[in-house]
Amino acid sequence: MIFRLAIVLLFFTHITKAQDIAVLKYSGGGDWYSNPSSIGNLAVFCNKEINTTLSVKPKTVSPNSIDIFEYPFLHMTGHGNVFFSEEDIENLRSYLSSGGFLHIDDNYGMDQYLRKEISKLFPNQTLRELPAKHRLFSYPYKFPDGLPKIHEHDNARPQGLVIEIQGRIVLLYTFESDLGDGWEDQEVHNDPPSVRLKALRMGANIITYAFEH
Repeated sequence: MIFRLAIVLLFFTHITKAQDIAVLKYSGGGDWYSNPSSIGNLAVFCNKEINTTLSVKPKTVSPNSIDIFEYPFLHMTGHGNVFFSEEDIENLRSYLSSGGFLHIDDNYGMDQYLRKEISKLFPNQTLRELPAKHRLFSYPYKFPDGLPKIHEHDNARPQGLVIEIQGRIVLLYTFESDLGDGWEDQEVHNDPPSVRLKALRMGANIITYAFEH
């Protein structure tokens, strides 16, 4: 285990110098592939507005693969069941402990499954809600009320829930917001421009925080 972690840390140090995002292909039957245009659109927005160099054609990676260490930012979404194997858990935990960032965006319906898997990943921690005054909601775009509501599902308020390691957010779970739907091509959900802009700006804040920390 120690040897594996040393190799992983070395790999991560040398490879993840570029800014990029990968989509996490998890097991369990949930549609990890939902919102197919969202990350590409977010990348276009961030490259234009906050001077990132994100690929507009994101790669797909599995949680048990060493390939995840090529990317400083993993994005995960879907509607249904999520399952992490022991190998997934070990690899993801090493990734997050050595500098990686995981953003999970509930596309509606994954919450009841996801929370159990997060508790397996971090058995000694619980998800904590970020206060609206946190930097994640103020830079580069200001969201004085915290995480914005993009799509309505259960008439519940949106929450930005996190797991931290030594003060650094390593996992961000955006719940009851559905940012990814706001990042999708306009014709998919017919969201007005103001709503899509809000979602994209919040995405840019997440990207900024992840790359700066």
